Amino acid sequence: MTAGTFTTADGCALAFDVEGKGQPVLWQHGLGAPLDQPVEVFPENTGLQRITLMCRGHGASALGDPSRLSIAQFADDALALLDHLGIEQAAVGGISLGAAISLRLASFHAQRVAKLVLARPAWVDGPSIERQHGYHVAAQYLEKYGVDEGAERFRAAPEFLEVMAASPDNAASLIGFFRRPRPDTTIPLLSRIPLDWPGVSRAQIAAIRQPALVIGNDQDYVHPLAYARELAGLIPGARLAEITSKTIDRAAYVAEFRNALAGFLPGRGGDR
Repeated sequence: MTAGTFTTADGCALAFDVEGKGQPVLWQHGLGAPLDQPVEVFPENTGLQRITLMCRGHGASALGDPSRLSIAQFADDALALLDHLGIEQAAVGGISLGAAISLRLASFHAQRVAKLVLARPAWVDGPSIERQHGYHVAAQYLEKYGVDEGAERFRAAPEFLEVMAASPDNAASLIGFFRRPRPDTTIPLLSRIPLDWPGVSRAQIAAIRQPALVIGNDQDYVHPLAYARELAGLIPGARLAEITSKTIDRAAYVAEFRNALAGFLPGRGGDR
């Protein structure tokens, strides 16, 4: 595993992680997630090189100007990382926010994307403010009450209870934001990104021609299986993999996720 940093055109120092040798795969994390999240589900010993950019405000990456936080900016940063590493084309994918970044790259920079993986997508063709409202509310509680009192109050909030009833795993993630190591970055990230979207229209999604895999699971309030099914239906020839939810069986979730990626990523970009 190799860790490194590079500086973007606007002067933001970003961290990245590279593991393995072979076909490059830009494999991105979700909102607020540590590196462990994308690493856990990535297949091993498949002749793939995993490249993960820690987006602004994540891991050891600087936050930069909070007003620049957006999915479009994260996608530009990911492209800048590929340039920094001298990679002309890579398979591109990610989880939740990582899927949004990947969708944008596949649409706006198609020549750089050999294959596309959208795992547990949280957006389709517009903002998903209702489904992600809990993130925004969590930021408000964290800012107003701090870590401990904020978490205690948030557990009683109707927005948290609604998510908890539908998806305990999503609820655990929401509470996890209060324990995140960098609260100074958590508040601007949760205040801005859940209101955003990839900026890719239905017509643009339907025009994607890269081989694509969409991964979804049920019992997921923030990432409805319906979103995964809709995207798989919009992208010509896309595969859909429906896997076990972490709420039901975390070990099965990880194993099925890895198997889906291992069955899709290796091989030339033109393979279906």
